[in-house]
This record gives sequence, structure tokens and C-alpha cells, in this order.
Amino acid sequence: MEIAGYIIAVLIGLSLGLVGGGGSIITVPVLVYLLHVEPVLATMYSLFVVGSCSLVGSVKAFKKGLVDIPVVFVFGSASMLSVFIARHHLVPLLPDHFFTIGPLVVTKAVFLMLLFGLLMLLTSVSMIRSSTRNQLAAVPAQDQPRKMLPLFLQGVGVGIVTGLLGAGGGFLIIPALVLFGKLPMKTAVGSSLTIMTFSSLFGFFSTMAQYTINWTQLLSFTTIAIGGIFIGTALSDRISANSLRKGFGWFVLIIALVVLSRELFFS
Repeated sequence: MEIAGYIIAVLIGLSLGLVGGGGSIITVPVLVYLLHVEPVLATMYSLFVVGSCSLVGSVKAFKKGLVDIPVVFVFGSASMLSVFIARHHLVPLLPDHFFTIGPLVVTKAVFLMLLFGLLMLLTSVSMIRSSTRNQLAAVPAQDQPRKMLPLFLQGVGVGIVTGLLGAGGGFLIIPALVLFGKLPMKTAVGSSLTIMTFSSLFGFFSTMAQYTINWTQLLSFTTIAIGGIFIGTALSDRISANSLRKGFGWFVLIIALVVLSRELFFS
């Protein structure tokens, strides 16, 4: 099972390199079910994986001038603040046992995986509905006032999701940057990767002292995923990103249903 986990790490990187996002959402389920990492620790590991993979993409975007610094500062500062609050205060406040309904015992681990399954459902729908990015790309971005307060508030919400579940939240960030930050689509994608880099790595390093980390396992998984990014980037001109996004969206949907059914009926 561990070998399968590392193989899927390549797929995570491939999806990031080919379509610019979505792959990191399956990191936590892979860590939990295939590499046998405890769910709370898996969300911590995911912060490192997401942050490291996003760093590769954000550096490329920055070199191309596709990162809007003011928008990244507003959204990113809000996100980093709420990531810190979520990791330091919300996660420790979660009870070890939530409730019991018949044979279903909802512990902290089960609760987090159920939340993650729901987040995966939202992500898969966003990826399958490929028209969404085309609609956003048609939104005029120039010569319009930026709405910084909605950007800040959206950053707070995304940071809580990132802090609790270890997910980057790119599918939430990009629409906000286009609609409220008035960014062109390519700049929104580059800025989103930069925001995810800072918020995820900040969340990881600010709380890593609270956990016992298997660095060999974490660095191996992350390195393989990053390798997949470079492979995906090399193949990106030969494969339809739109078709691949849809296909990977269906893959994420299937995993989401597996996660939810496993936690609800077989935990």
C-alpha cells in the first residue's frame, strides 16, 4: 500500500504541472489510507506538501511577472493569520469524541476526514465544470477598483480551511482574485500559488514543534510530488489541460465518495 501512496504522489505532481492545481486535494487521503498517517498529522504533512509544490509553481509565475504583490499581501496576510489561529487554537479545541449515532462513532479523526471528503466534493465539481475558468477569464480585469475588504475576508475563510484540513484551497482563491482583485486569469493563478506557498508553509513551520514528524517519509513524498510537477510541465503542451482537468475532477470525486463512505459506514 505504501508503494501505491508514493505512485499517487507522482500523479499529484503531474496534475499540478499539467493543469495548475487540484492534485494536492488528495494528499491527505493518500497519507491516511495508504501511508497510515494519523489524520491530524496528515493535515500537518499536507501543509508541507502543498506549500512546497506551490513554491515551485509560484517561482515560475513570479519570473513571468504573473504575481500581483498587493493582492497577495492582502489575501495572504489574512490567510496566514487564520491558518495560525486554526492550527494553534481550533484544532486543539476539537474534542476527541464528537458524538455517537448507533454504530457510527464520530471521533476527531473521523470528523476531519468527513470535512475533507466534503471539501473534495466541492473541488471535484469545480474541476469538472471546466467552463468556470472560461467564464472567469471573460471577466474584465482592467481599470476597475479592487475590493480589498472582500479579498481579506475571503482570505480569512480560506486560511481556516487550510489550517484545519491542510488543503491549499486554490479553487476558492482563484475566483476571489479574479472577481474582487480584478486580476487576469493567468495572474490570478500565479498569485494563488504564491498565497498557498506562504500560508501552507507558515502553518507548517509555526506548529511543527507540536508534532513528531517522520521527515524521511514526508520529504520522500514531497520530492516525488515535485518531480511529478516537472514531468507534468514538460507534457503540458501535448495534452489538453481542459480534458485532463475534467478527468482528474472525476477521479477526485470518486475518492471523495470513498472517503465519505469509509468514514460513515466502515470506520
